[in-house]
Formats: sequence, C-alpha cells, structure tokens
Amino acid sequence: MSSDNPAGPLADPLAWRPVKSLSLDEMEVIAADAYRRLPDGFRSLCEGVIIRVDDFPSADVVAEMKLESEFDILGLFQGIGLPFRSESAPSQMPNMIWLYRRPILDYWAEHDETLGAIITHVLIHEIGHHFGLSDEDMEAIEASVV
Repeated sequence: MSSDNPAGPLADPLAWRPVKSLSLDEMEVIAADAYRRLPDGFRSLCEGVIIRVDDFPSADVVAEMKLESEFDILGLFQGIGLPFRSESAPSQMPNMIWLYRRPILDYWAEHDETLGAIITHVLIHEIGHHFGLSDEDMEAIEASVV
C-alpha cells in the first residue's frame, strides 16, 4: 500500500486481497483478553469460566430461545455462578460463555464500534444478565474497562 495514493490505502481494492475475516481461534484470543480486562469482582461471579467461539448457535439453542435466525444472538452464558452454587448439588459442568462469530462480525459490519468493544459488551451482558444485574450496573462495568 503506497502512501502516494491521495485517497489512502483503502482506495486500492487489490490491497485488500490478503485480508481475511477473523478465525474462531483469533476471536477466542480477543475474547480471553477482553475477559481478563473485566473487573476482578465481576469476573469472580463465574470463576473458571470457559470462553468458546462458534460460528453460530446450535439448532437446539435457536429452537429453545425461539430465535427467528441464528444471527439473532451474539453470545450465551451457560452455567451456574459462584453465588448460586450449592455444596450439596452434584458436580457442575463448568460455566461457559459462547460467542457466535458470524453474528458478531455481522453486527460489527453494521455498527461504528470496534470489534474488541463489541466482544467486551457481549461478555459483560452474558455474565450480567445471568446474574440479574441491571443495565445500569453493566454500563458502569463497561465504562470501567480500559
């Protein structure tokens, strides 16, 4: 890409040939980094959470949530956080947050936000909604993330 181009590097369509969409693994790395940046107290709600990225939600999730399309959901929290665990309950599956790559990339393409901000937003909201936090609480947590 030449800086001689007065229209900038985006004006040359051939310069975009090597550019690829984020892979599942690359998005998982971004999500893990975004999760590490969340406040400790917030992260402790779901200690040991596993973050997974898939292209779309499963057909079971689409049916269970009565979604019109697999693009209608950006992420999902599955599990039981520390405040709700019981010592007498049988062993629990680990808490998981699913991020859905294709819906997130589609949302990113349609909005003026960074991909990192969108992924952080999804993480906070999946954890927050699961634990009954208000939108104001979640907005405050998002504002505190640097």
